[in-house]
Amino acid sequence: MIVDDNSQVRTILGSVLNGAGVAHIHYAPTGAEGLKAVMSTPIDVAYVDYDMPGVNGLEFISEVRESERDFRMLPIIMVTGHSDMARLIAARDRGVTEFLRKPVTAKSILDRLNSVVFHPRPFAKSQTFFGPDRRRKRATPYEGKERRRGDSGG
Repeated sequence: MIVDDNSQVRTILGSVLNGAGVAHIHYAPTGAEGLKAVMSTPIDVAYVDYDMPGVNGLEFISEVRESERDFRMLPIIMVTGHSDMARLIAARDRGVTEFLRKPVTAKSILDRLNSVVFHPRPFAKSQTFFGPDRRRKRATPYEGKERRRGDSGG
């Protein structure tokens, strides 16, 4: 699914995905229409614009992640022309899966798709967060004296 208020961006993303073999693409020109589609149609991945009138990308992520329905684990790729650290952190803290910076290229569109399909991150849940685990690197197992008793080897 592609959720973006800019028809040219929807066309570019859709053309690249279609050219790569994605057969069924749902297009939504607003965040509200994107949410309706997620609730009524099986969606595998969503490319969502950050800045949209009405329901913006952050609100879209929050609605999906706060739901108790199956689609709450939907991979969401945030598409944005504003990739400053504050916006990246805000989206990450809402539970975004990946980022795609505008202007997009065919390679970047497909790289993000490959990332969420072939290298999915486990989801984490706490009192204040639900979404893909924010840690991107696996820590080496700690072998020091203060290792927890329940950990393997201890």
